[in-house]
Amino acid sequence: MKARGTHELLKVAFDASALKPRYNHHGIQVYTRNLLVALARVAQPQCMEIRPFLPQVEALATTAFAERPGFRPSHSSLMRFNRLWRYGGAAAAAFLDGADMMLNPNGASLPISILLPTVTVIHDLTPMVMPCFPRRIASLLRFLLMRSAKSSAAIITVSENSRRDIVRICGVPESKVHVVHEGYDRALFNCAPPEPDLIQQLRLRLGVSRPYILHHGAIQPRKNLPRLIAAYRRVLDRNPQLDIDLVIAGPLAWQHEETVNAAKADNTGRGKNDRGKVILTGALSDPDLSLLVRGASLEVIPSLYEGFSLPMVEAMACGIPTITANSSCLPEISGGVLHYFDPHSVED
Repeated sequence: MKARGTHELLKVAFDASALKPRYNHHGIQVYTRNLLVALARVAQPQCMEIRPFLPQVEALATTAFAERPGFRPSHSSLMRFNRLWRYGGAAAAAFLDGADMMLNPNGASLPISILLPTVTVIHDLTPMVMPCFPRRIASLLRFLLMRSAKSSAAIITVSENSRRDIVRICGVPESKVHVVHEGYDRALFNCAPPEPDLIQQLRLRLGVSRPYILHHGAIQPRKNLPRLIAAYRRVLDRNPQLDIDLVIAGPLAWQHEETVNAAKADNTGRGKNDRGKVILTGALSDPDLSLLVRGASLEVIPSLYEGFSLPMVEAMACGIPTITANSSCLPEISGGVLHYFDPHSVED
């Protein structure tokens, strides 16, 4: 970037397209929303102005995103066209709006470096490390991530493991990639015991009649949930005195069919008097998810690959006993203080 005068205002565009309803209850929306709220709080009108491009959704007209000194939300008609926005429309809109640089919290979008420098957040390299999409979509995501990594002025990622992946696979200099860990919402995830009446009402609504083991997060192949279901049933078979449910909380993302079928098969295969059942709750509101996590007997994170794993951190923040796979960033982010297992082994 060019040198700036002492009193010159730095105008930072922010791509908030992940706030669209299609991303509800997904990690990228949680990350984008919380980051934007924090930036609005620290914006300094004397030296920096945050200019987020918000989706034109009435529900977003909240005080959190209201215009104020140093924070100037705007809209662009280009955002209606998802591909156009992702393939350079966001950068063009920011340039035409007079921004000096852009912050993009979603790595799978193309910066246009000749228009303005972009700082891109790349959470992980799932399409390269563990592709779980149809071939055409996987190829497109690999292309977008690779081009985004090479074209960005700087890259933020969320773990040292992801940083190593980006440097190794995308071939960018180490000095270009900076690790900034994610944060959790302390108002929601803490050691305060769940309110008895509220947790009882929630369990009744979800059909959870026993103490429960929990996994929360979007349901997709790299979460490794069919093996979790198999391990859960094996534990019950070997422990006749154990009566506990397995609750899997989160939206159905992509290629979720194997997990759904495994849950149905497990529940169908047990008799009326069998112990335990697998419960898929679907997407939950933040307050309900907070209650469910704080009321769990155990959280299990069996993921094959993660960039950070916010659900693991949320469970740890609630003081819930947590076990996790020994894969990717999970030992790093958890600080090595949990019990770890081989995510490929049901027995482990």
